[in-house]
Amino acid sequence: IDRTGLILEIFGRRARTKEGRLQVELARLDYERSRLVRTWTHLERQRGGTGSTGGPGETQIELDRRLIADRIVKLKAELEEVRRTRGLHRKQRQKAPFPTIALVGYTNAGKSTLFNRLTGSEVFAKGLLFATLDTTQRTIRLPQSRPAIVADTVGFISDLPHELVESFRATLEEVGEADLILHVRDIASPDSDAQAKDVEAVLKQIETPEGKTRRVLEVWNKIDLLQDETREAVLGQAERLAKAGEAVAVSAWTGEGIEPLRQTIADLIDDDPESRLVLSPDQGEALAWLYEHGRVTSRETDELGRTEVTVRLHPAALGRFERLYPHLAG
Repeated sequence: IDRTGLILEIFGRRARTKEGRLQVELARLDYERSRLVRTWTHLERQRGGTGSTGGPGETQIELDRRLIADRIVKLKAELEEVRRTRGLHRKQRQKAPFPTIALVGYTNAGKSTLFNRLTGSEVFAKGLLFATLDTTQRTIRLPQSRPAIVADTVGFISDLPHELVESFRATLEEVGEADLILHVRDIASPDSDAQAKDVEAVLKQIETPEGKTRRVLEVWNKIDLLQDETREAVLGQAERLAKAGEAVAVSAWTGEGIEPLRQTIADLIDDDPESRLVLSPDQGEALAWLYEHGRVTSRETDELGRTEVTVRLHPAALGRFERLYPHLAG
């Protein structure tokens, strides 16, 4: 077994959903198609004499190629349907335009543990290679009640086999579409810098929609595993980078640094236009809608019970608000 075969074997054991199993099978078939010639070396591939047909080895290879090609066509059709469904889900989410955040990182960097810490979920998180193969999404509340969608994705590895990148393209599209990418790094690993370069190399293979700027925030995870002297140096460096919105140091396991991370995320995705509105005491429904779909940055109530709010709303959300409450929007 070679390196690619081993990675595929691990992926096969971790896949839980139908989509994950389809993706792994497609990658495995692509891989096996390139190794067919070596599979049948024990069978003769040529016949003697002047006959034009090959031996049993050649016949078996051709048969296998045809079977694999047919299966690949079927799998690609099924995955195309998955891709179409994902596209529909994305369009549906854009109607309630919450910003999306994708977690990426080297395998075993702690993405799922951080996902659980941010969302209060209990997705499978363990110190294993490729513990997560299937994208999970949850809604979280950022500071000032800003809602956002967080997606946990498959872990990367150095020289990730091309077949896997191709097979998981439907899943990795979530990364390309995200408003913010959290690049989770195991900062306690001696190979942290090399792993970061591997992740960046895979990210370059993922397309970003035209007109969309890719924003990446590094999350230096596992600071609880650092020795005191190293820890101080890492925290000092992260503090300097945090001011530019480039890195935040956390421990997803203990919860240290999570609140500053949430604030940094909110600051980075908070580029929606600001609106000021005055609501009368009987317009509580409109006020609740603003909290549900936007980020209320200030709120004051006068002696007559009127509430003046300053709120940041995505342009699509602002359009919906104007249609629902036209007397307030004016």
